[in-house]
Formats: sequence, C-alpha cells, structure tokens
Amino acid sequence: MSVWHVPLRASFSLATAFAAGTALADPITITDHENRTIMLERPAERIASIPIPVASTIITMDGGTSRLVGMNPTAKSAIMEGILGKIFPEAREIPSDITAPNFIPNVEELATTNPELVVQWADRGSDYLDPIVNAGLNALLISYGTEEKTREYQTMIATAMGKPERAEMINGWREEVAAEMAEKAKSIPAESKPKVLYLLRALEAMTASGAKGNYNTYYIELAGGVSASADLEGNGVTISREQIAAWDPDVILLNSFEPQLDAGRIHDDPILSLTKAAQNNRVYKMPLGGYRWDPPNQESPLTWMWLANLLHPDVFQYDLRAEMRQAYRLLYNYDLTDEDIDGILWQDKQGDTANYAQFKAR
Repeated sequence: MSVWHVPLRASFSLATAFAAGTALADPITITDHENRTIMLERPAERIASIPIPVASTIITMDGGTSRLVGMNPTAKSAIMEGILGKIFPEAREIPSDITAPNFIPNVEELATTNPELVVQWADRGSDYLDPIVNAGLNALLISYGTEEKTREYQTMIATAMGKPERAEMINGWREEVAAEMAEKAKSIPAESKPKVLYLLRALEAMTASGAKGNYNTYYIELAGGVSASADLEGNGVTISREQIAAWDPDVILLNSFEPQLDAGRIHDDPILSLTKAAQNNRVYKMPLGGYRWDPPNQESPLTWMWLANLLHPDVFQYDLRAEMRQAYRLLYNYDLTDEDIDGILWQDKQGDTANYAQFKAR
C-alpha cells in the first residue's frame, strides 16, 4: 500500500507543492534551536548553509537551487555524487568555500555570497556564531540528530523562504509513514527483531553511535530491529573489531559518507567476517539519494521503508521503487528512471545480498 494517501494527495498537488510561496505581508519570525528570535522582513531569497544536511533541505523546500548561495563542501560532494547533481546540475556552480572543515565560517567568502540568512549549527559556541553576527549577517541556528529536530529545522527553513506548506507536507509524510510502520511493527515478536549495527565510519577507525533517541537507533527500532550499539554513550564512539564480534550483529549497515566503503570491509576482515551479518550476507551500504539516507533528511521515510523491507520483508512489503518515484515527484518534481533508482540503491554492488532482490526493476 502506498503511504501517500488520498488526504495528502488532495491537499498537496504537484502544482501546490511547487507554486511560488506568497510573500507574507507581515515580517517572518522564527525561533531557532538556541531559542533565538530571527526576524525577516520578507522571505529570504539568498541563503547560505554551513551545516551539511541543510543545502539539500533548502533545495527541497524551494523546489530548486536559486536561493542557495553557499554551502558546505561536504554537502556539495553529496549533491554532485548523488541524484541531486543530475536533477539540479547548476548546483555545481554554487560556492562551497564559506566554511572550514570544522564548520567555523570563512567570513570573507561567506560575505561575498551576500546572504540574507546564514544557517549554522546550534550549541557549538561563540566561534561558530560570532563571526557571522559580527559581519552583520542574520544567523539561524539548528540542532540535528533526532527525528523531532529534523522536523523542526525543516519547518524553520521552509518558513524562512515563505513556504511553510512545503514543510507541512513533508513532515506530514514523515509522521504518516512512521505511524504506519509503528503499527505494523507491533506484530513482530521481540525475539524476532534482528540486532542491527550502523557504522558511522568504517574504512579506518570504526565508529558507532548509541544514546537512546539517536536517529540511527530511532529508525532501526522503527523498522523492527534492535540497535547493537544502543548502550554506547554518545555519537561517533570509536569501537574495536572485537567489540563488534562481541555484539555479533545480525545486520550491519555501512555509512554512505565514505565513497570507497563497501561490504568487502566486513567480508574480508578475519574477525568481522565471522559475524552473523557477514555469514548470512546481510551487510548493506546505505543508499545515496537526494542526500545520504543514513542521517535524517528530507527523504528519511524512504530510508525507513528500505530498512523495514530488508529486516522484515514478510511484515512491511513496501513497493520501494514506486514509493521512491512518488516521493521524488513531490520533493523535486522529477521522474526517476530505473537507472536512477538502481544507482541510489547501489543495486549493482549489493543486488545479490540477502533480501535485496525485492528492489530489482520488474
């Protein structure tokens, strides 16, 4: 069953989703994630994004790249390596030198983009915010890493552009899919829930994330799994191969941040190859669509459906390719080809893994 039910279709047609936002008569007021009040006299036409995920969020909420005047270099690489670079090839020309690798703004380059709004991380301290403010620029601070915060910052971005209906539509989709999956997952006995390990980094030092409420734990549990690393304190914690062997996960998810990373990292390792995940051919690289599917982003419900189908194909049975086509029409006004979908899902690299045949084109 498609998750884009009739009420959503009726309320948000393609025409509505991509119509230009009506300029608001009153100034726009936004409360950011540091409880700061941001005032805009009119919808922002020029936005610079320092946090990695926000560049694709801006493109999604606006239906194009015209308002994105600067972004993080890692965000740009995700766009150009993924499908957004094909949909919006002009993104190649958007400056990506507005920030150092540690997210401290490069104020000289940032100022040349003449932004009306600069999006920056919250909770990072004065080195991250003061250079922006001291340059006379308007800053919007966002936090990241949970489903709740994702919906909030998507709403902030859309509101800043005078398009709150876009965030309402996308967040409504998230809520609808999450509720549907939670209901389906009730039928899964605790003893049937596989232990899943998400590796945030794996090529050199291996890292995983824990903490209840962490986004990776959130969608693993939503899809009917149990996070192998849930007891770790913090995110991006360095772990050993021996620790992974002790957890002995049923499924291993490899990040999409490391382009050279593939299942060989697990299968060719004398220790990791002995895990249930390796032995049962259940090592998967996270897809790369309009953004990387492992962290929260505008395409997250597709991540959830992808993983749910892999963990419990007898329970969820989403037609993922159809869901992706529908989502991309609404998110980007783009019709995915079979070749596009195969590329997003790494079909050529992992099409022969356990349960992956369900995603083949028919």
